Amino acid sequence: MSRHTRRRDVFRRSISLLLCFCLLHPASCEWGTQCFFTFLALIRSPRFRPSSALPPRLIGGVCMGRTAAPCSGLSRIVSILTAVPCLPHEPHSEADQRMSDQGKGSGSTTAGTPAPGSDTYKGWLFKWTNYLKGYQRRWFVLSNGLLSYYRTQAEMAHTCRGTINLATAHIDTEDACNIVLSSGGRTYHLKASTEVERQRWVTALELAKAKAIRMMNNQSDDSGDEEPTSQSDRSEIQGTLKTLASKLDDLSTCNDLIAKHGAALQRSLSELEALRVPVEGGEKIKAVNERATLFRITSNAMINACRDFLDLAESHSRRWQRVLQYEREQRTHLEETIEQLAKQHNSLERAWREAPTLATNTLDTPTTEQGSERPQKEEASDEDEDTEYFDAMEDSPAFITVTAADHSQHRRSQSNLSGASGGHPNDWNQEDHMMSPSCNDLSGKELKPRKRRRTHIPDKPNYSLNLWSIMKNCIGKELSKIPMPVNFNEPLSMLQRLSEDLEYHELLDKAARCENSLEQMCLVAAFSVSSYSTTVHRTAKPFNPLLGETYELDRLDDFGYRSLCEQVSHHPPAAAHHVLSQRGWTLWQEITIASKFRGKYLSIMPLGAIHLTFNATGNHYVWRKVTSTVHNIIVGKLWIDQSGDIDIVNHRTKETCQLKFSPYSYFSREVPRKVTGVVTDCDGQAHYVLSGTWDDKLESAKIVHSSRGSSSSEGKQKTVYQTLSPKLLWKKYPLPENAENMYYFSSLALTLNELEDGVGLTDSRLRPDQRLMEAGRWDEANMEKQRLEEKQRAARRRRDVEATDAHDDGREYEGYQPLWFHKRTDPITAETDFIYKGGYWEAKDRHDWSMCPNIF
Repeated sequence: MSRHTRRRDVFRRSISLLLCFCLLHPASCEWGTQCFFTFLALIRSPRFRPSSALPPRLIGGVCMGRTAAPCSGLSRIVSILTAVPCLPHEPHSEADQRMSDQGKGSGSTTAGTPAPGSDTYKGWLFKWTNYLKGYQRRWFVLSNGLLSYYRTQAEMAHTCRGTINLATAHIDTEDACNIVLSSGGRTYHLKASTEVERQRWVTALELAKAKAIRMMNNQSDDSGDEEPTSQSDRSEIQGTLKTLASKLDDLSTCNDLIAKHGAALQRSLSELEALRVPVEGGEKIKAVNERATLFRITSNAMINACRDFLDLAESHSRRWQRVLQYEREQRTHLEETIEQLAKQHNSLERAWREAPTLATNTLDTPTTEQGSERPQKEEASDEDEDTEYFDAMEDSPAFITVTAADHSQHRRSQSNLSGASGGHPNDWNQEDHMMSPSCNDLSGKELKPRKRRRTHIPDKPNYSLNLWSIMKNCIGKELSKIPMPVNFNEPLSMLQRLSEDLEYHELLDKAARCENSLEQMCLVAAFSVSSYSTTVHRTAKPFNPLLGETYELDRLDDFGYRSLCEQVSHHPPAAAHHVLSQRGWTLWQEITIASKFRGKYLSIMPLGAIHLTFNATGNHYVWRKVTSTVHNIIVGKLWIDQSGDIDIVNHRTKETCQLKFSPYSYFSREVPRKVTGVVTDCDGQAHYVLSGTWDDKLESAKIVHSSRGSSSSEGKQKTVYQTLSPKLLWKKYPLPENAENMYYFSSLALTLNELEDGVGLTDSRLRPDQRLMEAGRWDEANMEKQRLEEKQRAARRRRDVEATDAHDDGREYEGYQPLWFHKRTDPITAETDFIYKGGYWEAKDRHDWSMCPNIF
């Protein structure tokens, strides 16, 4: 062998050793990287051929668990560069740039990702989402026989949008760019940017599927006591073990090379050491020899540690599978237990609420129907996973109530609660020792109705709602002219629903006789809560009043009050209400309804203030209504919830009452539909605590001591109120018999549409479509409703023409003016509202309705 040939062989072995050293320890020395790029410059020579000593697995990479085919000189080095990111390499010439481009591949969507056949394949694909959004760009990752996708690459760290197991998947190609994956009822419709890119993905998917199937078939059966695991878990674990074994083979090959070339290096150093060299050079050669020996020992120790790690992973893989399966079963069991406890909690709660309050009332006191309106777990399970629940913990009251130990007060309160548990009007004859004696002088004669009124209406027909027939009637019509069928309504107008607030008018009668303004505030708060008790079952929509429509509720002979409502505006819809009582109070309000459709629920926000004055004291109370939410608008059973705050202010004494309506939460431990409140004086000192539910009852407790408590879970410091035993302020009347077939109307609601003599020509009782619906003739009611709405549109067009003519003539046009109400600026709220201007009851006494417009 010539000297030139021997030198070339030594140089090749040295370069191979340096290459392996750099691959294993790229950051251990700087000269290793420099020598490696010197090697790259050398291989550009056409006379150079890469050493066959380098293993094909290390040069070509690992292709899905198999050794890659050997490739030519430049491709081998580029494969090493692209497989080891810790070796920086920037091309410095056009040849280097072409070499780098060849290594990266040509697909734009998978730039920088391994080629098909590697352990992991990533890239952008277009995935079909729905008919509204069509194909959307998603980041797909193919790894260990699983295809996962994300919205962005950043989501890979925390959120996976979906995964499909290729071991059981069917891969199909529709056209030049489409890929269809289906497995277990799940189908992905994917699209690549080009046909070439599609073929790359199909190749990668087919290889991954074959590997997953092979791994699944090669798995040996575990022992009988081992917990079963899913195919995807076994495939993933076995794939990981095979990958570790593959990498271990690479390390073993490198170890053999290091040992081989290390021995050659030591022989060369020994030969150099035997030569005659200066003493200083001999010492350096000995030091290098010692370092080479230490390096070989260290590499052997590393390989042995890796082998031990692989053996340990194989021995523990089955135990990991059992532990994982056990944890999954425990989680499933815990979820089922929580669901069962929630169902039991609801059933016990309903049983408790439907049961009599005390044992003495079990025989003569009817129970109110509670809880049937609560959305059941079985019904909620039919909804999608985006069902929105409110967090009741965030809305917990900012105070804690502790009842003082007062046995006499407790016995008296139990007696009072027992007398009021039935919820009948004559229960207010019971002694109420919480209030002043002047607050409790109602006689049974005053509360006994003098006129017998109806107690039932025709049963609601069981008509199915045909959506196709509704859509068919809407074809070719303007959106503003599409009529809503009466199937969504109840046979009452919004004006009549507004008058239902007076069902518990006796609370105001009682408050008018109170000398203590704080006690009066408690009763006013109870009245404000009682107006929502009729809405718990009432999911149907009331009729929208026509412009100029009125409704009177004359109970002067029965209960001493008269009520009048008028629709004063149509766009936006607004109704004015005025009540005058002979028992010392006056109430008026203007309500404008604003609604927002949130997709799954509808929020109804009443706008406008409610005013209440008492003649004896001059106390003037103002408050606003809370937001009503109708849930399950699209799918599921409709149910209504009330949420928000009511701030009642006495503008004469500056006393306030803050009521909080907690939103319903299925997971909350609080009582559903809970209402809490505190009555404070002008100095902010609390005197009464109110608690209850807006669909059942409200109680008050007098505060005897208050103190600052510890911080709550939300970080807020709560106030602790020590109170006397609670006293009943208000309790809901039971619904009439057969109420479920009469739109869940209360006793007062059943009488609201009853025909009476002498009412105005615009009264809601005379509205024909409403009367036809109450009689069960819904088809005729729909036609009549459409006629009335078209008549109202024609009247509006005439007013628009009159306004245009007045403008052209330079005249001032007032527009529509209500008949019984006029607009003014409220001195307290500084808002513009409508108040009663008088004349209606006088016209009724004269039987003169000539001023009423013909709206029906």
